[in-house]
Amino acid sequence: MRADRLLSLMLLLQARGRMTAGDLAGHLEVSERTVYRDIDALSAAGVPIYAQPGPNGGVFLDEHYRISLTGLSRQELVSLFASSDAGPLKDIGLARAVEDSLLKLLASLPSVQQHEVERNRQRLLIDPTDWFHLVEPLPFLALLQQAVWEDRKIEVVYRRAELDAAEYTLEAYSLVAKANIWYLVGKKPDGDVRTYRVARFRDVRLTDSFFERSPAFDLEAFWKESCREYEQQMVEKYPAYPATVRVHPATLWLFYQGLMAREYEQVGEPDGEGWVTLHAVYPSIENAVMKVLGLGPYIRVVEPDELRRWVLETARAVLVFNDSYQP
Repeated sequence: MRADRLLSLMLLLQARGRMTAGDLAGHLEVSERTVYRDIDALSAAGVPIYAQPGPNGGVFLDEHYRISLTGLSRQELVSLFASSDAGPLKDIGLARAVEDSLLKLLASLPSVQQHEVERNRQRLLIDPTDWFHLVEPLPFLALLQQAVWEDRKIEVVYRRAELDAAEYTLEAYSLVAKANIWYLVGKKPDGDVRTYRVARFRDVRLTDSFFERSPAFDLEAFWKESCREYEQQMVEKYPAYPATVRVHPATLWLFYQGLMAREYEQVGEPDGEGWVTLHAVYPSIENAVMKVLGLGPYIRVVEPDELRRWVLETARAVLVFNDSYQP
């Protein structure tokens, strides 16, 4: 651990220049006394590190002491530093590793490339999270991570999409994060390899049994094919359902955010009251009914007649049910 800390201390100084012992201690999560001991150890090892007392003092390295990393193009630098968000890696305890690895890379760059990195950081940022993303509870993620790393078999209780729970014995092959949603790739005893949404596990138990991975399994290829099959199933199960609606201006932002339709297109200009006509595409008529009813008096169905009829019948059923319901 001390060797890692000494390296991190040097890289911090290379990347940020002069720092106080207090700042170094805070970043390295040690005491200032430990920082000074580390400085003495580095100095004894021949590293040109200095501690200057006083209000304008601090700890710093000789300006010529630098490991130069060459061969990175401007585009490669942009791709490496475009995102400062560790994303799902935070969930498995690797956020600090991401930060430290970028710090090490930044510290090893020549000064001209360090300035280029900072320039790009102020011009491009990639945020991998969705709008209004719900943070799913992941009480078993650490256990699943252990099983995947150790090639362990697990016994699980899993809530399927149909809302019933089922028990499985799985070989814990891989973990995949898609848009901040975690999935386990697990292999059943019959050889069937499937994906399981981590938030749906109701219980996970590590067994004492280990498994041998199939040498033919390739995670990236499996995931791409799994996504393709899932998307094809969804298209077949829920074919696109087009509709024309008129929307009140107060709720247009819901369409802009993609919350009220798979896709939409505005037709013409708003009328005198601001109402806008949209051609919208929904995943299914059931989804369209739910979304239309969700906007209440702020949306009107123009066509098809089938959708207008479903909306009216569902609204009447809701009124009858709630009028007669006795809690």
